[in-house]
Amino acid sequence: MNLSRKTLSSALLPLLLAPALLAAAPASADFRLCNMSENRVSVAIAYTDGANWVSEGWWNLKAGACDNLVRGPLAAEFYYVYAMDERGAEWKGKAFMCTADHEFRITGRQDCFVRGFDRTGFFEVDTGRDARNWTVQLTDPTSSPEHSGP
Repeated sequence: MNLSRKTLSSALLPLLLAPALLAAAPASADFRLCNMSENRVSVAIAYTDGANWVSEGWWNLKAGACDNLVRGPLAAEFYYVYAMDERGAEWKGKAFMCTADHEFRITGRQDCFVRGFDRTGFFEVDTGRDARNWTVQLTDPTSSPEHSGP
């Protein structure tokens, strides 16, 4: 195949510009959780999607690891988190949501037992009205988790 210099440069231009376009893209905003405890933890999150309550789990994070539990700009002001380490210590609260023993995504927070789920107390995280991203750091389970904004 015989391509002219003009055709070849036209074909390569999008490939050459792609890294520049990626670098110019805005940074993603997420709800991130970091396990700053000494043990591996299993984490669940709950939030409202505007119409329904949704609870999801489990993320398993080794000591010192972080993960994004919600990707993209935060749509809710309040998120709810429950975590338990491999030795049985818990980070919990008084906002009850439905959970399951294995990986889950559950819509609704009423009648957990009737629907075959567990009822678990989550702690509240107030991200503020204008937060686009948020990080929660789990530390010693006997103290409050640390929260930080953008």
